[in-house]
Amino acid sequence: MVDLILYLGITVVGYVLGSRLRGHRDGLGWTGKVQTAAITCLVLLMGMRMGSNEEITGNLSTIGLSAFVITLFTMIFSIGAIFLTRKLMRIDRYGRLAAADDMKSASSDESAETEASSEESENKSGLNLMTVMIVIAVAAGMLIGYFVIRRVFADNMESFESMAGLGIKIGLCLLLIFVGIDLGLDGTVIENFRRVGIRILAFPAVVVIGTLLGAGISGTLMGLNLRESLAVGAGFGWYTLAPGIIMEAGYITASAVAFLHNVMRELFSILFIPLVAQKIGYIETTGMPGAAAMDVCLPIVEKSTRSDIAVYSFVSGVILSILVPVLVPVIIG
Repeated sequence: MVDLILYLGITVVGYVLGSRLRGHRDGLGWTGKVQTAAITCLVLLMGMRMGSNEEITGNLSTIGLSAFVITLFTMIFSIGAIFLTRKLMRIDRYGRLAAADDMKSASSDESAETEASSEESENKSGLNLMTVMIVIAVAAGMLIGYFVIRRVFADNMESFESMAGLGIKIGLCLLLIFVGIDLGLDGTVIENFRRVGIRILAFPAVVVIGTLLGAGISGTLMGLNLRESLAVGAGFGWYTLAPGIIMEAGYITASAVAFLHNVMRELFSILFIPLVAQKIGYIETTGMPGAAAMDVCLPIVEKSTRSDIAVYSFVSGVILSILVPVLVPVIIG
């Protein structure tokens, strides 16, 4: 809860700064490069942390397959649920409400679609480059963590974990300031939020449904019972909380699967958010990371889509984070 307040507060501060700097927008083009560099460093550090964690690397050959299949199903079902909901709500792939919803003419609708397509084309090469940079950073980080960090901190891994955790938190705070600045510079966030209104809550709701459905199907196929499978999915990517709750209930194997699954969900989201934004839809990116949509993956969503889509991402991440400590104990019993 403290982290949630911290991240929200920093984003709001950035938004206020951005709104006041709106008249100097042309001179702030460098902020995008700073965000890209910060994202790369953050992902590198996360890779180092995962590569140095024996629980992750040691279990990849045994329970890793189960975690991978569950991750694949939950992410696909979440994306599919958002896609169908978006279509029913008449929101286009760029996250804009259909012009008919505002009683606009057909010509203005075509104009908006053309503008969105143009924006997408302009961002395409940048998104591809960003994906490549993220993949390289994750791979390099895991190799450094496995071959270097383990040796350097062989007798004091807790010290590295503490430093890495602090570094990730500082990096997130830096990124969220710039996300807030982008939201303030854009100046359309409040207007877009008013247009969508309460309907914004539909997306985290269908992510819950899609995640639990995907986890229930895939988990039982991989040998877990339905209760264990649903509890694993209900972690929504929060790998520091859900596995502990499941282990406390006495489900050791399910706890290990939950830990790896939630790590994979966050990692795969970091890798594939730019691709999903290009090929499927902007709002679909907000459901992929689960709880991480409000922090680690928020800057990547904002960078891969538009600043106003970050509102969907933050709201979804907050709601899913609140649900984890409620749903997991209830499901696991």
